[in-house]
Amino acid sequence: MIAFGRTDKGIVRKDNQDHFQIEELESDQLLIAVLCDGMGGAKAGNVASKLATETFIRSLSAEPGALSDDELAGDAMTDAMMAANRVIYEMAKTQKSYKGMGTTLVGALLCKKKSGWKAAIINVGDSRAYLISDGQLRQITRDHSLVEDMIGRGEITREEAQHHPSRNLITRVVGTEPEVSRDLFWMVLNPGDRILLCSDGLTNLVSDEELLEEVRHNEDPEKCCDMLITLALAKGGPDNVTTLMLGV
Repeated sequence: MIAFGRTDKGIVRKDNQDHFQIEELESDQLLIAVLCDGMGGAKAGNVASKLATETFIRSLSAEPGALSDDELAGDAMTDAMMAANRVIYEMAKTQKSYKGMGTTLVGALLCKKKSGWKAAIINVGDSRAYLISDGQLRQITRDHSLVEDMIGRGEITREEAQHHPSRNLITRVVGTEPEVSRDLFWMVLNPGDRILLCSDGLTNLVSDEELLEEVRHNEDPEKCCDMLITLALAKGGPDNVTTLMLGV
């Protein structure tokens, strides 16, 4: 099982509001990973992403036995996300500086079954998950963002979205409302398949073609994460950038 992550504050930002955590459970039969990209003034974004990461992992780790069942695991991931949402929403009420804070969340659960490995992906916001399989790269998640909705309605092209003035506006956030909906995806993993989780500090700068090129040339997960971050920094690094590489 492959599991590695790296984060960098970038060249422009003074602090890093990205957080991630990876947890292996049940003697290498289960792997949980989550990445959160915080938003909010001062240090509020950092507080939100850290709370979400810790709460998500703690909630999912509480009952590892349930995670081997697809239906129970999907419910558990949703419950973990909602727990993170509640914690941040309530914390935002405690201090004026925390008002309106929130975070994206993209999480992965890898589970070994008798038939092989399966993966579940959950996301809120525009942090992404990709599947790399048979030399191809496929985006699993769909950004919850204004420009993604505009693309879906045919108002702009994906190329135009890269430079649209509203490209950073997201439509779903963990922690800003009492409840938030999530997307959940299931897939079968074959030997050699990898899952890349990343924040928009990477995908706003690095194309899918460039992502695939780096993954093909860097099979070692640590080196691959490092090279992807290096590529984002070479393009100006205006935002925090985080990459996680998971696989079987």
